[in-house]
Amino acid sequence: MPLKKGKSKKIISENIEELMHSYHQNGKIGTSTPESNEKAQKQAIAIAFDVANTKK
Repeated sequence: MPLKKGKSKKIISENIEELMHSYHQNGKIGTSTPESNEKAQKQAIAIAFDVANTKK
C-alpha cells in the first residue's frame, strides 16, 4: 500500500505503522534490509517524515 501524504501526526503514525508492517512481513523497508528492528524503526520514522515533508 502506498504511503499517504499529509503533515498530521495521525498520517505520519500510519505511515510508520505501514512501513514496520512491511518490514516484519518481508524483512525489508523499500529496497534496504535493516539489521535490527531498532534500525528498521529509525529508518521508517525518517521515511515517514520525508514523505510528510516535515522535519522532526
